[in-house]
Amino acid sequence: MDDLINEPDAPRLIFGLRDTGYNVKTAAADIVDNSIAAKADHINVEIVLHEDGRKLVYFGDNGIGMDEETIHRAMRYGAPVRENPESLGKFGLGLKTASSSVCLKFTIVSRAATEQPLAKLAWDLDHVKERGKWEMLREPVSTDEEEMFEELCGETGTLVIWEKCDRILSKEYEAGGTKEQAAIKRLADTLSKHLSLVYHRFTDKSDKRERDIEIFINSSPVVPWNPFYPKRSEQVLPEKKQTLLVEMPDGSEERAMIRAWILPHRRDMTKDEEREYARISNRAQGFYVFREGRLIQDGGWMDVFGAPEPHTSLLRIEFDFGHELDDAFRIDVKKSRILFHPDLEDGLRTLLQPIYREAGNRYRRQSRAQANAKNKVDHGSSNKNIAATTNAAKAQVTSVDPEGQSAEISNNMGPKIRIKSPIQNNVSPNYVHVEAVESINSGELWQPAFRSTGNDGHVPSVLLNKHHDFYQKIYQRAAANGYAVEGMDLLLWAFAAAEQNNTNDELEPIFEDIRTEISNNLRKLLRNLPDPEPGELAEDDDD
Repeated sequence: MDDLINEPDAPRLIFGLRDTGYNVKTAAADIVDNSIAAKADHINVEIVLHEDGRKLVYFGDNGIGMDEETIHRAMRYGAPVRENPESLGKFGLGLKTASSSVCLKFTIVSRAATEQPLAKLAWDLDHVKERGKWEMLREPVSTDEEEMFEELCGETGTLVIWEKCDRILSKEYEAGGTKEQAAIKRLADTLSKHLSLVYHRFTDKSDKRERDIEIFINSSPVVPWNPFYPKRSEQVLPEKKQTLLVEMPDGSEERAMIRAWILPHRRDMTKDEEREYARISNRAQGFYVFREGRLIQDGGWMDVFGAPEPHTSLLRIEFDFGHELDDAFRIDVKKSRILFHPDLEDGLRTLLQPIYREAGNRYRRQSRAQANAKNKVDHGSSNKNIAATTNAAKAQVTSVDPEGQSAEISNNMGPKIRIKSPIQNNVSPNYVHVEAVESINSGELWQPAFRSTGNDGHVPSVLLNKHHDFYQKIYQRAAANGYAVEGMDLLLWAFAAAEQNNTNDELEPIFEDIRTEISNNLRKLLRNLPDPEPGELAEDDDD
């Protein structure tokens, strides 16, 4: 006996491998991978619930099929390396670990030629536990299995059967009851949605990057869902930047492809369109990674950028690589994620930073325009208060030049001081002292102005910048609280009035610099505070 041979304990290991991180969706996709690797173009999935609560899942394909010897190799934990390195199967573990993550018994029934009998082998984890060794079951093919093979595979192909499915549902129900039937229906719908994303390049006949495949779940076709919605989205990465050279551990280089898509904003789509084609959410932004045309990771910024936030929810990155880069990206057993080398993270961050910023800007512009239209902040009380407070210290206007946008004033610096300032006539009495506007392009939160309800009698006023973060993130949230809005209005009006009352042509640029610095500091301080969500906004009374 060779005392250096230390074989694993069969029951402990085979049960331990149930917990490798699969869920029902990713496990089912691993079985579909094998069907695609077997050159199938028609794949059927049937989820069956019997009256006594037994649950079975059948995966049938019309691929090349296997004889008994090939099935035996395929059922080995750590099956031999496939001849085709492009195969979606990679580690020789997927069929076994994926299946056992859901069920305690899984079976293969297959044949490669019509003249061959159906071959069958099964792993039953309870049997392995009872026998204490890596022993499969060779059972006769039942009549039900023959019928399911003929229905789901045809003359040749492979049928995978999951039985004793103790982990297929997340909670217990009355066996075979109405609630359990509804849960199975939800599972089928969820699985269809998952496969429609993972294999959308295969199931979309208009996408010529991969061969055409049809997938059915409980006889319903899986409809492809392209997460980039190319019909309405904009691909913003220049073609010359779409090819990446990735250095391999041995020093050689392989190519990966990248594209960046900015989707339309919700307000530019109908609700049905958004729900069916775009599905905008925080979770859906980020990298969509494809290996040999099969999606292995959907969403998330993979340490290239920070945590997902609403402002970048319109941006999705399409990242493609082939089997040659498996080692460089350290693809996992479930084929559900990859890891970027820190140097590649830095390169991607540099490449995508302008696009990341632009996606955020587009979201903000649309969201803020919608918020401003929907949520009108009421400055009426502030205007009434200022108009009634006649003893507030302020500059006295001697004359104005609307064409030159300047005024002659008397203030604490002396009489007949001419300053540059917005001059506005025929303003509504409701807004003559304080008004939020969209015309300030300097980035300042506020600007002093002189305004009149007619053509004369101009008074010190303040204009508020609707596009500034402070207005969007603080004013909009405070809209339902009149005292909070009025308090901020009065403070900014007081700043503007004090500036007008203490300026001259020498001090004017200094006050402007102070305004700019305060506005920039506020923007920095509010950077990590998100724009208000729709539920935080007060509805306009007219809506």
